[in-house]
Amino acid sequence: MPAKITVNENGPLKNEGDFRILDAAGNAWNLEGKPAVFICRCGQTAKAPFCDGTHKSCGFVGPSKAV
Repeated sequence: MPAKITVNENGPLKNEGDFRILDAAGNAWNLEGKPAVFICRCGQTAKAPFCDGTHKSCGFVGPSKAV
């Protein structure tokens, strides 16, 4: 399945499908067996780049409407 990224209202990016996530050095995270992962948008997560739910308590507001 091709990659699909959904921008969640006031929350993370939901990534599904065929994709890889690389760090700045080009090393890939092991996403085997994970049909979806959530990428932080608030910048407060302790599990960067992945969401740990901190957006719920830090007051993050991030619009998600396509224009």
